[in-house]
Amino acid sequence: MLGPVILAASRSDKMRRFVSAAPGTKQVVDRFIAGESVDQVVPIVEDAADKGLEVTLDVVGEDITTPAQAEAARDAYLELIERLKALDLGTRAEMSVKLSMFGQALENGHELALANVRPVVQAAAAIGTTVTLDAEDHTTLDSMFAIHEELRKDFPQTGCVIQSYLFRTEDDARRLAAAGSRVRIVKGAYKEPASVAYQDKAEIDKAYVRITRILMEGEGYPMIGSHDPRLIAIAQELGRQSGRKLDEYEFQMLYGIRSDEHIRLAAEGHRMRVYTAYGTDWYGYFMRRLAEKPANLLFFGRSILTKG
Repeated sequence: MLGPVILAASRSDKMRRFVSAAPGTKQVVDRFIAGESVDQVVPIVEDAADKGLEVTLDVVGEDITTPAQAEAARDAYLELIERLKALDLGTRAEMSVKLSMFGQALENGHELALANVRPVVQAAAAIGTTVTLDAEDHTTLDSMFAIHEELRKDFPQTGCVIQSYLFRTEDDARRLAAAGSRVRIVKGAYKEPASVAYQDKAEIDKAYVRITRILMEGEGYPMIGSHDPRLIAIAQELGRQSGRKLDEYEFQMLYGIRSDEHIRLAAEGHRMRVYTAYGTDWYGYFMRRLAEKPANLLFFGRSILTKG
């Protein structure tokens, strides 16, 4: 399978240099990355709002090696929030953050990440919106969930992400599916060992359905992160079985993937949120998008061969 190979390449400096220099890279990156700056992404947010869509914004970048870089990541989100304030979209434009960007992997990383992310969550609340903590590899999750629990004491709308390919996630879902919670379920996009994660796609999909049922039957707010038509249909049916109205859960999909489906779900009355990444440090995010779906890799290969 190509997925694990691509995920390994996402950590390779040599592959980073090769991919960055490839003539077709920009064409494909532009498909998945909304821009490099706040100035470029704001019109995309406005266009999404005009189409009845919602967004969650991710300032890409994960390879943080110094506290100063973590503070710069914090400041990038604070700049974004200041720009969102003028749009007055409330929760229709929220943010997603990876705690690795806020220094989680550094010395005293748990405390550092919490100290850096708190002002972002506070600033988001001040303009009527919120933040979702993205899930990363399994070694970071206990820290992420602890930070999530701490932030929710003052900002109960703070969301988090769980991943169906991990064995632990059904238990996490039961704990999180409480009143006031916001939980995004995704399949998972990191290379994980067989000791902690399902390796077979069918098993991952079955777990996704079980976890979605837990969230739908719980008292929180489920956020269904998937492009899979079958899983989307199952989520809709589980929502009906649980007696949920269409505004009592939402779908989330990536910017640049199945855009027609974004519009269709919104037109049906669903809350449809587009995960919109931007920034200059796009490599890790980009490689995971290639790993998730073979068609993305084929598109990239054709772009290189045709020189963009």
